[in-house]
Amino acid sequence: MALKIYNTLTRSKEEFRPIAPPKVGMYVCGVTVYDLCHIGHARAAIVFDIIYRYLKFSKYDVTYIRNVTDIDDKIINRANELGESWSAIAEKYTNELHKDMDALGLLHPDKEPKATDHIKEMLDMIATLIKNGMAYELSGSVYFSISSFSEYGKLSGKNVEDLRAGARVNVDEQKRDPMDFALWKSAKPGEPAWDSPFGPGRPGWHIECSAMGRKYLGTSFDIHGGGKDLVFPHHENEIAQSQCSSGHSPVNYWIHNGFVTINAEKMSKSLGNFFTIQDLLKVHGAEALRLFLLGSHYRSPIDFADKYLVDSFKNLAKFYDLIAHADELELNGFVPATTASLKGKFIEHMDDDFNTAQAVAELNNELRRLNQLRAVMAKLKKKSDDYKNKLKDFLNGVAGIKELGGALGLFGQNPHEFLAAAKFKKLEETGLTTTDIAAMIDERANARANKDFATSDKIRNELAEKGIMLHDTIDGATWSVRFD
Repeated sequence: MALKIYNTLTRSKEEFRPIAPPKVGMYVCGVTVYDLCHIGHARAAIVFDIIYRYLKFSKYDVTYIRNVTDIDDKIINRANELGESWSAIAEKYTNELHKDMDALGLLHPDKEPKATDHIKEMLDMIATLIKNGMAYELSGSVYFSISSFSEYGKLSGKNVEDLRAGARVNVDEQKRDPMDFALWKSAKPGEPAWDSPFGPGRPGWHIECSAMGRKYLGTSFDIHGGGKDLVFPHHENEIAQSQCSSGHSPVNYWIHNGFVTINAEKMSKSLGNFFTIQDLLKVHGAEALRLFLLGSHYRSPIDFADKYLVDSFKNLAKFYDLIAHADELELNGFVPATTASLKGKFIEHMDDDFNTAQAVAELNNELRRLNQLRAVMAKLKKKSDDYKNKLKDFLNGVAGIKELGGALGLFGQNPHEFLAAAKFKKLEETGLTTTDIAAMIDERANARANKDFATSDKIRNELAEKGIMLHDTIDGATWSVRFD
């Protein structure tokens, strides 16, 4: 099965055919740096990190560009509110952005261009649009003429006449058409400005991505991504600018991730349900957040609540418990490898428009199967052929979980360190110490030796109620934390 991608432009799944395989060019709209990043930013960042990882897993040679918008009305307004310079605000929150992206465990893009470093490229594109009759200068500003581009609205599906009617309330009387948008904004007192043939000013938001995408990926490239909120007007306007300056479509596949709600409500500071990435990672960590987001298809809306992160952390701990157990096992001369069956199912789901929800479901199915196998193996003699055959199956399964999970950015931590921290956290909740548990295991062993099975069962049940599970093996009882 070939990789299929849902293309916002055509509103259908299409077989992925790169322009120059195996090379792939991917541009993703980054963050406007005026505040701390929130869970909505985290979702977009993780979605495209997963797409990037999976394309690389699929042997594509990907050039990944994710920009930083470091000049914008929001940055200027924030600077005025705080009495700081716009450049200080942009620098501060660019640094915070990098901290957040690293904390989320993202692979670094190949390039992370800043808008202010590409003013020349923007001015060159604006000059071409004016020359082609697609833009016009007015009082030191430059506007794109919507009426000059007959395909306007093809990405969003919006009707230009309807948009025009809706825009009439706040018409800028100077513009030829209320829907015309700014490519270059003339300088206002106290605002940052750059020299241009039209006078001092600054770029419009939309021209930034068109110019940077072209510089690093060319006039036509494979994938352009961002949140659904960017479909209109940002990406619609990008298409208009880029196509009218080059004469052909700039991007073959447009990919957009869904929104995040908080407890079924829109995220808003006024509602008190605004969560920054830094807030989220304090409790359960980045990998639990990633696993939670993987549980829904990237195009679907996703509702966030703290209980979902708790569940994801527990699920994650089960995987790490399995991986840690496998680290303690070995079979001379045997090199574990992912089975074709598991890998085939995983790829089938990921090739279906990056369906991480189904891909993770396959990993969870394998997790359950291997834990059942683990329980059977604990009762077998380690030198028996039956044990050795099951051990091969077990180790192959864990190798598959690690390889395929790795393609999603999962299971990269040291399993023993992860579990030690998780166990400590769990024991804090129960009020038990490792010494307490060891003493109860010894007491239970003595009870079993004396055939006092009532006491033995009582101790097991007491521990189980607190999430401490005992495992009877030929070599004696061991314990683990139950994360459910």
